[in-house]
Amino acid sequence: MQLKSDANHRFRVTNLFAAISGRNDGWLVWAMGVILVAFIVTLLLPQRGESELGGALQLLITWLPTAVCGVAVVRTRFKRPETILAAAALAASAFGFTWYGLAFLQTGQAPAFPYLADTGTVLFYPLMLAALLVLIRRKLPGLARSVFLDSAVGALGAAALLAVILSPVIDSLLTESPNSSEVIAYLCPFFDMLIVAAIAGMASLQGMDFGRRWWFFALGLVVFTAADTIYALRLSAGTFAVGTPLDAGWATGHALIAFWVAGTALPERETKPARISLSALAVPLVATATGLAILILSSQVSVSQLAVFLAGTTLVMATIPLGFRQLLLLRQATTDELTGLPNRRALNSEIPARLATSKGRRSALLLLDLDRFKVVNDTLGHDIGDDLLIQVAQRLRGQLRDGDLLARLGGDEFAVHLRDCDHAEAVTVAMSLKSAIAKPFDLKGNTVTCGITVGIAMFPEQGRELTVLLRKADLAMYAAKASAGGRRYETTRKDSPDGSGLATLPELRTALTTGQLILHYQPKVDLATGAVCGVEALVRWKHPALGLLHTDAFLGLAEKGGLVRDLTQVVLETALDQAAVWSAQGRDLPVTVNVAPSALFDADLPSRLETLVDARGLDPAVLLLEVTADGVMADVDRARAALTGLRSRGIRISIDHFETAHTSLAQLHGLPVDELKLDLSLAVPMSDGTQSATTIAPTVALAHGLDVGVVSAGVENLRTYAEPVPASELEDRLIQAGLVPLAR
Repeated sequence: MQLKSDANHRFRVTNLFAAISGRNDGWLVWAMGVILVAFIVTLLLPQRGESELGGALQLLITWLPTAVCGVAVVRTRFKRPETILAAAALAASAFGFTWYGLAFLQTGQAPAFPYLADTGTVLFYPLMLAALLVLIRRKLPGLARSVFLDSAVGALGAAALLAVILSPVIDSLLTESPNSSEVIAYLCPFFDMLIVAAIAGMASLQGMDFGRRWWFFALGLVVFTAADTIYALRLSAGTFAVGTPLDAGWATGHALIAFWVAGTALPERETKPARISLSALAVPLVATATGLAILILSSQVSVSQLAVFLAGTTLVMATIPLGFRQLLLLRQATTDELTGLPNRRALNSEIPARLATSKGRRSALLLLDLDRFKVVNDTLGHDIGDDLLIQVAQRLRGQLRDGDLLARLGGDEFAVHLRDCDHAEAVTVAMSLKSAIAKPFDLKGNTVTCGITVGIAMFPEQGRELTVLLRKADLAMYAAKASAGGRRYETTRKDSPDGSGLATLPELRTALTTGQLILHYQPKVDLATGAVCGVEALVRWKHPALGLLHTDAFLGLAEKGGLVRDLTQVVLETALDQAAVWSAQGRDLPVTVNVAPSALFDADLPSRLETLVDARGLDPAVLLLEVTADGVMADVDRARAALTGLRSRGIRISIDHFETAHTSLAQLHGLPVDELKLDLSLAVPMSDGTQSATTIAPTVALAHGLDVGVVSAGVENLRTYAEPVPASELEDRLIQAGLVPLAR
């Protein structure tokens, strides 16, 4: 029975929160606006003093903003400190106005010691400043100090200007004995300008977004400041009266501030990090110009000593934020926003200095490239990609010594400079960095695995200048990517005519006709039986100088040189030749060949394939053409026509990178597809946990329902699968890996 009662209580509380936090609370804001307009109209009517209707409307418009703020606090579940503090500030101000108004109506003049009214009026300022402080620290964790300094200088400049404008008030303070309420009334404009200066400092930051209604808040405080200033002047001159349009100033200020507070309960928009820009100099520059103008004016006419003092203090204080800003600008210019690491500019500036003071001692420059980062971005989103880069930076930093320099060059590329380091130590560090990155990353509930490729250049053996070391390290990284497993750390080629260490287009043309292109075969294994049910042909280039190059090392070169058609022809001929050999040995082993989009759309590809298959006496089903989902979805109509032409000749089709192309099975349903290839290397292998299986299970089930096979890549390990190898080594590798030999 008690459980049911507690549940009902929670249900009622939940409904209360839902009712208040729903979109229907806009009526309160509209009511506030309507009553404000009605109040202003009553003040503009030709009458003297305050009418009963005007008094009632004033009371409503004084407390309605507080009610709007209270609703905003509830809507945010009391989780936004700035909303709570701003609501408390308006409530304190409303209380002070109400108490002051009641006392004024009773006596007909400003009360001498209405302590409660004074307390409410004074509390508005520290509470509102506290709200801004919390907002600044939450939105600008790295720039809060700069904003504080700007606000202080801006407030001093504004105070100096107000001291000139309010000179009659200041004179009355010095010559008469005002009561506490009058003193507070005279000081309120100065407090207002402090808040306005803080807002100006915050708003001047490039890319800053403090909410959907930020400018209403700024406008409300400006109106509030103007009303306080006029009130102080009239109070000093003895001309203040209740029921004039001046009363609308405070009411309007309250309403505009409340409208901003209500906006803080709305979902926040994603924004880029704020940066200090030239516009951020506006506040200290304007304050400095104001102080200088007042000092010049004081030499010509009589100006209060307070104004002169504040102007001089403004000029002195202005030097502090300007100098501080120069340090911040320098730091921003040399710091990567995302990771907090030094950026390329810092690298270009610091490493030459480190090399110049090394006195010839050996050091190493490492270039690191994050493998498969684009896949993570395309599959899981750029926010996950950013989180991955942040965690990668943290892991890399944890593997380095205090004197080592780690920088992010941009994208997924990092650089490390190791002082007093020989080649063996550099390789050891590279291995430790690779091991650290190889561990799974937890990215907002997504488990991701990736790796890094490392290129090393040694100082002074491979260069004495940063540009040379960067080029050598980049070439080493390029060679590491082209080699198996990314295990090469240095480029060793010495005979390149231009010293570039890169394969050239003429060399590729030669390779196409001289047998330098070979195929390695990746086995495809049936998980149910452990039997090899096919192989994927992967082209390699046995470069006479660079060694064995993977496809990524020369495919771009083939595309730029217009050699994709020739490259595809060589791969198809070689793969079908090997399939014919296996067929003659009694092994029916389907072969998968990757085809670039440009080759897929080749009009005579189906007829050429038909000729190649028939010439070798093979069943067309032995060939499975693998095309990327991106290539297919880029031009679905052309792809459908091309795939239909291939299927009509008995050739099967596989779609690769299905999970990275934002493609649904419904989009592929109308295409002649026999197989989907999923890349599971983004997650922990299924043999180590259930997350991958849970993630891909719906896709597999839908694919099977459409009579489409599913192949998973990226799950290779030494216990269950074999690496790509030449055909001559394939059977031995399968036996070593514990797989069933090729069926005879």
